[in-house]
Amino acid sequence: MAKTRYTGVYIDKKGKYFFETELGIDKINGKRIRKKGRKDSNGKPFTTAREAYLELTRIKREYHKVHSYANYNMTFKQFVLDCYIPYYKSYVEESTYSVRVKNLEKIAERFSDKTLRAISIEDVQNYRIWLLSSKEENGSGYSQAYASLIFGMFRKSLDYAVEMGYLENNISKKAKAIPKGKAVVPYWTKLEFERVISQICLTDFYEHLSFIMLWTFFMTGVRVNEGMALWWNDIDFAKKRMRVHHMLILKSRKKWQRNAYTKTSDGKRIISLDDDTVSILKVWKKRQMEIGLGNETDFIFTYDGFPMIKSTLARIIQRYSDLANVKKIQGKGLRHSNASYLINEFNVSVLILSKRLGHSSPEITLKHYSHLWSGADESIAEVMSGHILIQTATKTKINFQGNQNLIR
Repeated sequence: MAKTRYTGVYIDKKGKYFFETELGIDKINGKRIRKKGRKDSNGKPFTTAREAYLELTRIKREYHKVHSYANYNMTFKQFVLDCYIPYYKSYVEESTYSVRVKNLEKIAERFSDKTLRAISIEDVQNYRIWLLSSKEENGSGYSQAYASLIFGMFRKSLDYAVEMGYLENNISKKAKAIPKGKAVVPYWTKLEFERVISQICLTDFYEHLSFIMLWTFFMTGVRVNEGMALWWNDIDFAKKRMRVHHMLILKSRKKWQRNAYTKTSDGKRIISLDDDTVSILKVWKKRQMEIGLGNETDFIFTYDGFPMIKSTLARIIQRYSDLANVKKIQGKGLRHSNASYLINEFNVSVLILSKRLGHSSPEITLKHYSHLWSGADESIAEVMSGHILIQTATKTKINFQGNQNLIR
């Protein structure tokens, strides 16, 4: 069976959709409670993965209702761990869940055994203040963007409590949301990138791999999990194109999943490659083939057949940024570096950049990268200089009438 983008929903060999999940442990016999189905409550077979997902969500909700979680003595911690987290897992991507579940567990510990209905506006405000305070002030020490994320997750959990009937209203909505603030993602300029790659020795196999990773991410702007998922059959050397149709979800190098979709529906795209990138990839593929790799279904970024992971990319960036004496950036900073490179060096249009980056609309591109076009105004002004022929009349053709004061 094959997985779909919905957690718990699968496709069998005949192309039929079904759901399969565990609801917990039977308190009587100690066995796992498993549910599997191919039809909705009306007996209609699922025709889409979303239909199967909606039925799965309905079954989970009814199960929690039947098992008496909606009571006045339920603690916030019990609600989050036993009710909200299973629900949250059912509707977000597995990659998102694996990252965010720790945050939800921390939120549960924050209010610990306080009953769900006893949470007051004072509790909410104190939590908000703690999230926004520095460690020196006995606060969380989080950035504003991260504090906004955590507080938003807390508010959404209470939204679900209201939806399930555990609460009459969401008390957290009486407190102001925490603004995200403007997140600044460090990136490399063209000159900084040149300094970085000048530190890499291509005769060493692993250093050559490091160069390929940095070069490809910088020149294409693909997301990290999109780039890590690339196979050689995603590269069309003849047409000089790269297909971005997958994303890699992994817990370790040997435990991974290559999903046939990207972060967003518009993320699936074809990126045109420059001649330098095509040439560089050809050389790398030939070198991989010397050790038995480089086949159509082999990862591009690998030295042993297993995919690379984000932490490895982070270490590569750290190593060569130190050697080149340039600022350290994150893996996603290479995506921002690509946007900066295309805008500042080639004044690329927002439409083209949006398409290459896989954004759903140019508005999303402008939201994240509009500040990078600041230098484009200067280049336009330079091109405008002398472009219009200035030739005025030697004699006036206007016959003035009335009481105008003319300066002769």
